[in-house]
Amino acid sequence: MNILCESAQAELIVKKSRFLAEVFPVHSQAEARSLLKEQKQRYADASHVVHAFVLGRAAEICGMSDDGEPSGTAGRPVLDVLKGFGCTDILLTVTRWFGGTLLGTGGLVKAYSEAAKLVLQTAKTEAFILREPFELNLSYEAYEHCKRLFKKFNVKDLSETFGERVHAAGLIETSLKEDFEKELCDSLGGENSVHYTTGE
Repeated sequence: MNILCESAQAELIVKKSRFLAEVFPVHSQAEARSLLKEQKQRYADASHVVHAFVLGRAAEICGMSDDGEPSGTAGRPVLDVLKGFGCTDILLTVTRWFGGTLLGTGGLVKAYSEAAKLVLQTAKTEAFILREPFELNLSYEAYEHCKRLFKKFNVKDLSETFGERVHAAGLIETSLKEDFEKELCDSLGGENSVHYTTGE
């Protein structure tokens, strides 16, 4: 199973109708809904903003909408293409501007499917690795020791807040969690323990 590294887009013109396909990395249904709302606001002049998403460690959560296109001609074909791509935590939208010529149900299925395939061909993905969020509250001296460990253990989404102490948060690979904790403990002399937060 893969995840999307960054957003991407591709465009298709079919009988003067414009189809703009875009993909976004998302981590929850709430994030997918929020992005979809932004898309509809951004493309307020469009005829339809069709979407499909796949979420979860095993891509077990799916959703889609035809957004006013005839039932089964837009959201379902986009979701089918997305599910066949082998990627999770991804939202795919296809925005259509009507070109004046009706495409028919078969034409719509083909156009939405091709637009989805087109954007996925340009999408950059990487292997899905299970990670857990953690937090640390460190003295400045301890923080200097930890910086090299963050790099060594390839901590993702690292954020650091500097006040009287340093608050550090990030994502550690689940498989490296025990080694990460041990080296932290060795480096800090037991000054700090790792606090794991619960995410969606």
